[in-house]
Amino acid sequence: MNTKSTTYINPYLGGFLLGLVLLAAFLIGGHGLGSSGAFKNMVIKATAAAAPAFASARSFFNPETGSIWHAWVFVMFLGVVLGGFISGAASGRLKFTIERGPRIKPATRLVFAVIGGMLFGFGAQLGKGCTSGAALSGMAVLSTSGIITMMAIFGTGYAIAAFFRKLWV
Repeated sequence: MNTKSTTYINPYLGGFLLGLVLLAAFLIGGHGLGSSGAFKNMVIKATAAAAPAFASARSFFNPETGSIWHAWVFVMFLGVVLGGFISGAASGRLKFTIERGPRIKPATRLVFAVIGGMLFGFGAQLGKGCTSGAALSGMAVLSTSGIITMMAIFGTGYAIAAFFRKLWV
């Protein structure tokens, strides 16, 4: 197993900076943060462009009016991706590696990652938002649903951690 030490930002400083970004989003944009809406908008626009008959027959794929570039959440999503790329390049961590425990093969790790991503996307659609939008931004405005969402996210993670721990340790 790789024991190379990696230096990251202090988690307390990172949390404080995230709070400032969230505050700026509320002050400047009038709403909180969230990224699942950006991905959903990309899927809707791509489906409407690739298969207009299919998209028009299903209400989920009815595209919102205007260009995708006018949606603040899409621009924010691109900023997050670009910022992560720049951060990885600046810190020397810009490489493709499959982080995994010693008892799991790379292919198995990728399968679990894809399944987890699909479940997260499905849950974000059911919950009308992702972790950032529903929990983080919701808690920032003292929304009961935001607090319940955050408790459910961390509670579920804690409850199933023992099952998935064997894949990492």
